[in-house]
Amino acid sequence: MKFVSIIMGSKSDYTVMEECAKTLEKFGVMHEIIVSSAHRSPERTHQYVKNAEAKGAKVFIAAAGMAAHLAGVVASLTTKPVIGVPMKGGVMEGMDALLSTVQMPGGMPVGTVAIGSAGAVNSAYLAMQILALADEELAAKLKEDRILKAKKVETDSMGIEVII
Repeated sequence: MKFVSIIMGSKSDYTVMEECAKTLEKFGVMHEIIVSSAHRSPERTHQYVKNAEAKGAKVFIAAAGMAAHLAGVVASLTTKPVIGVPMKGGVMEGMDALLSTVQMPGGMPVGTVAIGSAGAVNSAYLAMQILALADEELAAKLKEDRILKAKKVETDSMGIEVII
């Protein structure tokens, strides 16, 4: 069974990453969520990635804050696409997580999205776009979603059209 794996470095990330799961559910995309830290539970993280890949994980989404090495660790364990979601928090309000997620060495790619909720939602969309390369039904659903989003236009108080 193909699915998207969502890994969070801490259970406190769940409220944000729940948006990722809801987005995948909206499109009928199978997924599973696990809390496993690259630093606090490295063995669990390694074992989970290997098992998830064997069970059919096609894309991994890794959410972590501060040092944010979870996505990099996951990328080191699989050749499947990995999407990193930097989480807001700490002294730098997520900028440290963003920088450590995006600064991967050559040959070890991690697709990185925005910090926090927007990144959680975009990680789901990016994962689905990857899956849609081999799934025409999902591709059609994503196209329809884009068309519906483009129709949500309002005019603001200055007469400027704004997509909502």
